[in-house]
Amino acid sequence: MAFERIKFLPLVLLISLAIPTMTTAGDPDITSDFIVPSNYFSVPGNFFAYTGMRKVLGNITNTFKVTKASMAEFPALNGQSVSLAILQFPAGGVNPPHIHPRSAELLFLVDGCLEVGFVDTKNILYTQSLQAGDLFVFPKGLVHYQFNSNKKKSATVISGFGSANAGTVSLPGSIFTTGINDVVLAKSFKTDVATIKKIKAGLTPKA
Repeated sequence: MAFERIKFLPLVLLISLAIPTMTTAGDPDITSDFIVPSNYFSVPGNFFAYTGMRKVLGNITNTFKVTKASMAEFPALNGQSVSLAILQFPAGGVNPPHIHPRSAELLFLVDGCLEVGFVDTKNILYTQSLQAGDLFVFPKGLVHYQFNSNKKKSATVISGFGSANAGTVSLPGSIFTTGINDVVLAKSFKTDVATIKKIKAGLTPKA
């Protein structure tokens, strides 16, 4: 019995060393209260305030729009492992399938209704119809989308992230607008090059 325990000791040690690495994955911990940018000698109180969301309140948009408060827009978030975004959906608007590689997303539907869904690593689709006041969580790194199926009313969402820089990878954009060879895409989607070119043309921003 003692020999059996000794035999498995290296495996136990390996697992115990791996666990801290897995549990701390995400934004790195900081060893100070906050991070002061290199171009600051000291920070005033307004360093910790962000007013970029004021323009969103009461503003109606005719296209899907995301207003972010991440580390790029709000430097005080650096090291704090948190960020926020306001998503505005016009009637019939969609946020195409995408992922956030560094964070889960907690969505709070403020106004309107929304169809949401994500696909797990077993290719199982989870969907839900949300009403104002509902919350929905998209697990970290999984493909997900949001769709305002109401053809008459807009919808507004506040989304929180567990990272100061959650990142967004839009699948249509990443696949069809980054220069991947048309033949590769045609074979991957089991279609022809003409269809791929038509999809690319539809995703190209109008001048």
